[in-house]
Amino acid sequence: MRLRSVLAVLLQWLSLFLITVFSPLTQMSVALEPRASIPAWLRAHVGDGEGQISKVVLERARALYLQKLRDGKIKNPCYFGMDATRPHDLGGGKLGRRFYIVCEARRSYRAIPAGHGGGRNLKGIVDFSNGRRCAANFGNALDSKLTAGGAYLTAEAKTSFKGYYRASNKMEILKRTFIRFDGQEDTANARAREIGGHAAIALKNVCLRKQPGSPYENPNGYVPFGELVDYSGGRSDGCTSWSPADARQIVRMTEGDPTTLYIYPEAADVSGVAQALAAHQQPPRQNLYWNASCLKEIRSPKFWSKETLGPIIAQYEKDHPPPPERPPPMCKIP
Repeated sequence: MRLRSVLAVLLQWLSLFLITVFSPLTQMSVALEPRASIPAWLRAHVGDGEGQISKVVLERARALYLQKLRDGKIKNPCYFGMDATRPHDLGGGKLGRRFYIVCEARRSYRAIPAGHGGGRNLKGIVDFSNGRRCAANFGNALDSKLTAGGAYLTAEAKTSFKGYYRASNKMEILKRTFIRFDGQEDTANARAREIGGHAAIALKNVCLRKQPGSPYENPNGYVPFGELVDYSGGRSDGCTSWSPADARQIVRMTEGDPTTLYIYPEAADVSGVAQALAAHQQPPRQNLYWNASCLKEIRSPKFWSKETLGPIIAQYEKDHPPPPERPPPMCKIP
């Protein structure tokens, strides 16, 4: 009887010890579980419809953000994603929303338009250009003007003076802020490619005119003057472009506080979809994703690697040197 009593006491002590030791770990794993999985409020925005974010894009954008957060690379409460397989110009002045701003701590999700890389048509050599609506060509070669999907970190922002333009019978100054992107793996040459994000605004038909007292006048007293163009519905030079209002918000969010940007599709995604189509199989059957509307239009995508396309572009530019740069003409307006 005494032996049984002693054993009972020992078992009771052991149970209390195990509860004391492992209970905090159990509570910790339960506490971490919701953070590891996509919260319910955000899952409500997941889908392939307009304004929604496709599952694979969110999962990868979120995984990149959480990884950089754990590594101590960032502390920004928000992160970005982009689905470059979706249509951009929907026609009738309407733009597709395919750039995503997610702030989980604030339960905030927003989808906005963004441009894709226009690519180039090297006449007589190779054509890897993209239309305004859907992108068929992607790549990471220098001077290709193509979007390269993958992982990025936002970096420093630089604001540059572009010139003057007239608005409401007043002379206005155009300054544009450029947010540099730092990439990794396939996007590691983002700096060399001068890839980043900026407002889709520029000056066209630029000429030089006198602007007395301007801090931007050249040694001869002239400043650039042109017509303001908003090309939010157009293509970019490989960078990510937003409307002026959206660009201002993103600059405020990231200035001095970097965060992650994941752009879909990566090279493997492009190749996987192309191979499935070549085998007469639809991407969804192969657990691959591409926006159905754009896939129907482009038929099949292609990724142009820097190893393949880089030498072609370099040779083309060697054979077709640009004409000597000339200063803008003098303005004919008073």
